[in-house]
Amino acid sequence: MKKSIPGNRIILFIIKKDLLVYSRNMIYIFLTLLGLAFFVAIYWLVPDRVDEEITLAITPPLATLLSEGKQALREQGVPEQFLEELDEVEAAFEEEGLVLVEVESEALLKQVVSGEMEVYKTDQGQFIIHDPEGDQEIPAGATRISPGIGMSFPRNFFSEAVLQQNPRVTVYADSAVPPELRGAMEGYIREMAYHLAGKDLPVELPDEETIILGEDRMGDQISMRSKMRPLIAFFIMMMETFALASLISNEVLQRTVTALLVTPVNMRHFLMAKALFGTALIMGQAVIVLMLVGAFTISNWPLLLVILLLGSLLFTAVAMLVGAAGKDFIGQLMYSMLFLIPLMIPAFAVLFPGSVATWVNLLPSYPIVRLLYDVTIHGALWSDAVNPMLYAALWTLVIFGAGLLVLKRKVAAL
Repeated sequence: MKKSIPGNRIILFIIKKDLLVYSRNMIYIFLTLLGLAFFVAIYWLVPDRVDEEITLAITPPLATLLSEGKQALREQGVPEQFLEELDEVEAAFEEEGLVLVEVESEALLKQVVSGEMEVYKTDQGQFIIHDPEGDQEIPAGATRISPGIGMSFPRNFFSEAVLQQNPRVTVYADSAVPPELRGAMEGYIREMAYHLAGKDLPVELPDEETIILGEDRMGDQISMRSKMRPLIAFFIMMMETFALASLISNEVLQRTVTALLVTPVNMRHFLMAKALFGTALIMGQAVIVLMLVGAFTISNWPLLLVILLLGSLLFTAVAMLVGAAGKDFIGQLMYSMLFLIPLMIPAFAVLFPGSVATWVNLLPSYPIVRLLYDVTIHGALWSDAVNPMLYAALWTLVIFGAGLLVLKRKVAAL
């Protein structure tokens, strides 16, 4: 006959046992410490700065293009009043966010874009082209810049454009330059040619302020390091699912759970202890890593802790389901990958934003990733987090229920 022992003491006993088993497994301890060190190191190594400038190299220099273009137009009898409008083109190249490097020849332009010749910007705003294999010294305090794209204009570009003679411009781009940037530069040239020819663009564009949707982050872009901060906590929680699932699987395979159920322990005690131990283990590591990367602030720490608690409960539920379903180590690993690979997708959808498919929003991990991102980066408030947290809690209950059902059947079959 089972002794009447308070349920909280039974649960505490099982948690102590799990903690002892976990601490004695050097593989778990090593992988846990390695994971923490790895993700924190990655965070501090990724860039904390966003380059919001487009560095563009052109040849010949802009002053040469303008002077020779004006001279050719004067010879064609173009009124001086119209020539003064060409000065607006020079102002277009001085827009904020555009760094213009002027070189003397097309051959040098190719070397600059390909990286064979280095370009340095001095404190006075001057550009120095440096040959790495030469004897020229780099100016003190100069910063290296990399023009990834270049334009080679014909010397009579302005006159040919005004006279509608279809001037030919060659665009050179480094292989690392994204296609959208190359397309933007090509469109920039076409727009300039239309303007010089006195023609309107073949489409009508709205005013700039009417096409900015959401928060305008011009000049305040989010760095890769900031984006990594919430995702590090997410991946830490996800990785601990393997350890917890392995712990549960071993207890099932070694029939430890059967031996426990002969004692005053019942299935409710066992599941509660596993849930508490797994949640504390996962959440503890997530809190540690977020502290190390400086994610907590005076205003966001209560909400962030609640989100981490929900995420820890979710992955604990997944670990219980996987641990109960796996028949051996390989089976448990396969089930883990079957669950965790889809759960990773929202993390990449947030890291590389774009058009996210609707089904990605329905995944259990999506609200957790979205909340971590919005709270740590955009400063989301409780009012913004209620609905996603309810959705995550609903998924957690569903997965916990599935894990309980599978575990009961597994124990009954032992």
